[in-house]
Amino acid sequence: MNPHSAASGTEGSDGYLVGRPKAWFAFAMTFALMLFDYIDRQVIVSLFPHMKAAWGLSDMQLGGLVSIISIVVAVGGLPVALLADRCSRVKSIFIMATVWSLATISCMFTRNYSQLFLARAVVGAGETGYGSVGGALIASLFPKRLRATLLGAFLAAASIGSVLGVVLGGVVAAHWGWQAAFGVVGIPGLVLAFLYLLVPDYKTVELAPRMDRAERQSVQGFARQIVTALTSSPTVWWTCLGAAFQLIVVSTIWSWLPSYFHRYHGVAADKAAMQAAVVVLCGAAGSFIWGVAADAVGVRRPRNKLVLMATLATATLVVFVTAFGGSMAANQQFLLIALGGLMMMCSVAPASSVVFNVIHPGVRSTGAAMLSLFQNLFGLAVGPFVGGLVSDAWGLQTALAVMPAFGLLAALCFLRAMRTYESELANFANIRLDVAPTAASPVAVSA
Repeated sequence: MNPHSAASGTEGSDGYLVGRPKAWFAFAMTFALMLFDYIDRQVIVSLFPHMKAAWGLSDMQLGGLVSIISIVVAVGGLPVALLADRCSRVKSIFIMATVWSLATISCMFTRNYSQLFLARAVVGAGETGYGSVGGALIASLFPKRLRATLLGAFLAAASIGSVLGVVLGGVVAAHWGWQAAFGVVGIPGLVLAFLYLLVPDYKTVELAPRMDRAERQSVQGFARQIVTALTSSPTVWWTCLGAAFQLIVVSTIWSWLPSYFHRYHGVAADKAAMQAAVVVLCGAAGSFIWGVAADAVGVRRPRNKLVLMATLATATLVVFVTAFGGSMAANQQFLLIALGGLMMMCSVAPASSVVFNVIHPGVRSTGAAMLSLFQNLFGLAVGPFVGGLVSDAWGLQTALAVMPAFGLLAALCFLRAMRTYESELANFANIRLDVAPTAASPVAVSA
């Protein structure tokens, strides 16, 4: 007998997989780890001046300490998420958080650039797959009607953590030295990692229950199941592509906005960074707001989530073209940029919700990792580079006015995904999810 059977349910039902308190505990812990994921990732940005003075590093070397994490996360996301899907999401997250926290702490003991670069690569290895696996866990424990809202709140932790990492790094470095900052932000994540073992999980779902045992256990049979599950949904592919295009807009604004304020308005570098941080926080609010809105408009017609993303992506283009394409007072322009910052995050939570809704629960983390792969390689990595090329050719202000045009491509992709979304929703409505024993329980330990 399954002791958790009372809490189990199907994808077609719209209730909590576990009790409401346990589900919210899982969300709180997953949110907290996401916060420290990005605190640990971004704390180094505020330490650049100290490191440059101490070790004589070039800007290219400093930038490499940030880029290495994105590269490792993009490369390792799919295999890590696939392993989590077939084993245990909670135990996988425990290992991830432990690795990235210890690696962050180890950064304070490095004595040269090579050692620090290696330690940062290990931070990236630990963070690989966390957003995908954590998002899949939240999507499965909570009712479907709350998915976009909660994923928006979860993903907003990335923006908040980025800002907190920069602020904490600067404060700690000013009082105790730049190397101490790594230890201060790394230790809380290590504590949270062990507490995460108390989070409930759902049992791994067979991809094809009707296959015979020999075929399921063969490498080829298993690989065929995975590939089929990940490639059979046009909605997933178009949504992933649209989300990547929209993140080109986001990464361009986040990367070049401080330089714009400094070059075109004569704002001191530190104050320019603070102004840009306000826009980033507007984006964090937008992640949550558009998640709530997507859940609301999707109640009667699920495809309205994609219509909302397409509409907001187009509106973001209009706002940024107005802000950067004409002349206006600095205060008025800043308000428009902040509004654009709020709107440009329109796809983050709803896109994740759409992918989770039409991907097989047995590879839900892996499907999210595929979305993450698109977002990192074809979105976040493209904006700063292409924006820089346009800036070199025609100026930074022109680049910031032109690059949001990728939002129009995102809108077209979302409208294309809308055509198949509702028909795909029914594919996994009758798949049963069951609660797994808590990772820290005696049953789990002896298994």
